[in-house]
Amino acid sequence: MEHKGTITLETGRLILRRFTVGDAEAAFKNWTSSDTVTKYLRWQAHKDIIITRDYINFNLDNYDKTDYYNWAIELKEIEAPIGTIGVVDIKEEIGAVEIGYCIGEKWWHCGYMSEALAAVMKFFFEEVGVNRVYSEHDVNNPNSGKVMLKCGMKYEGTLRQADRNNTGLCDTSVYGLIREDYNARS
Repeated sequence: MEHKGTITLETGRLILRRFTVGDAEAAFKNWTSSDTVTKYLRWQAHKDIIITRDYINFNLDNYDKTDYYNWAIELKEIEAPIGTIGVVDIKEEIGAVEIGYCIGEKWWHCGYMSEALAAVMKFFFEEVGVNRVYSEHDVNNPNSGKVMLKCGMKYEGTLRQADRNNTGLCDTSVYGLIREDYNARS
């Protein structure tokens, strides 16, 4: 893999970019404070904007690393971030990245997350040179799996009680795409 860090990616409706200090208010309002958005995630909704500022500062502190990937998903029409997408885990020895994402409830079922995930997958296969992109979701959150399928990932199986999120211990469904299958689609 040839790491490039969190560089700006653009789609028809979105700009995937680094967070800025000025994003805290929009992030807090649009998704980080929502119990609905974070229900199936590993982190709890932010009860105070200070937590969101700390999260953004954590990103800012790590953006100088070439193997750090976390994007704010900015909706062009409102010029504000509506969610986030980034790497949860890197497995250098097999050239794999695990992607995690979330988006504000107001923008669910609009195709934004599929658009963002497709752009990130393209970046990792074509620019970073990964062999595998994968993601997982709580089985009780099937819409997340639909995003993965829409982007060409294949369902690989369900792991029983393999994770913990805000609902407790949970089963997770795993989806992935390998370079060979990505190239065949392109």
